[in-house]
Amino acid sequence: MKSLLIFVPKEIDMDFDVIIIGGSYAGLSAALTLARATRTVLIVDSGEPCNRQTPHSYNFLTHDGDKPAEIAAQAKAEVLKYPTVKFLAGKVLSASEITGGFTVGLESGESFSARKLIIATGLKDVLPDIKGLAECWAISVIHCPYCHGYEVKGEKIGLMMNGEQAYDMVKNLYLWNKNLSLLTNGKSELTAEQTEKLKSKSIQIIEDEIVEFVHANGELEHVVFANIGQLALKAVYARADVKQHVDFDVQLNFELTELNTIKVNEQQQTTAKGVYAAGDCTTMFRSLSVITATGTMAAVVLNKEMISEDF
Repeated sequence: MKSLLIFVPKEIDMDFDVIIIGGSYAGLSAALTLARATRTVLIVDSGEPCNRQTPHSYNFLTHDGDKPAEIAAQAKAEVLKYPTVKFLAGKVLSASEITGGFTVGLESGESFSARKLIIATGLKDVLPDIKGLAECWAISVIHCPYCHGYEVKGEKIGLMMNGEQAYDMVKNLYLWNKNLSLLTNGKSELTAEQTEKLKSKSIQIIEDEIVEFVHANGELEHVVFANIGQLALKAVYARADVKQHVDFDVQLNFELTELNTIKVNEQQQTTAKGVYAAGDCTTMFRSLSVITATGTMAAVVLNKEMISEDF
């Protein structure tokens, strides 16, 4: 009787179980979870977090009012206590699928492989080309009342926005600030009904073009307009357009949303198998508590996927 030969596929040797592209809050949260699951992890971080210009982070339990860099440094130290985690300063420029996993290429010329990927690169804010705006961004030109509203409550503030989005945001900001001016930076796109409602609340609508944000080290002093002079304001709320830092969606063939965030499901899975995403790059709700939680979720689901593959 002939014996049966059974061929067992050789396990493909990868440098790491998981590579995490981006080592800020979401990336570090994912790394911590994976380290505690004894996975080998490489974190590659460019050292340019989205909130690097923000003086203080608020509405983050146990760290309310702390400096973002200090929170990140503490998180990194905690993660690197685990022996299976490696942190590499650098920028990933390319990522591609290979047999059994993925490979990433760094700006330095180095390359590494892993079974799974987590993209946690944050977002790049694309600001209008207005003098002084970039210097004030995340300091006195702010985007979220839950992150920064308490610090400027009751002050004279502005909202640089237009149309339906502006009307909805005005309703939110009115809780914190009654002395509020809507800066449409051009012809108002509000409906007649919306305009009358704002006027009934004594909310000024300024349609003149904004020329400059005059500031001292990012702290706003006044806004200069093309035709009507200037307006002193403590802060201005604004919403930047965003884009991804690297076109991983093209390289790895996953989808973006209409807002240019990475499309993920409730478990942080992208539309490409084996590729997860977490943090700012997946959402416009950029609160630290929220984005940190997405890193944990991505790691748990990804780890379960590997467990199922290996069992």
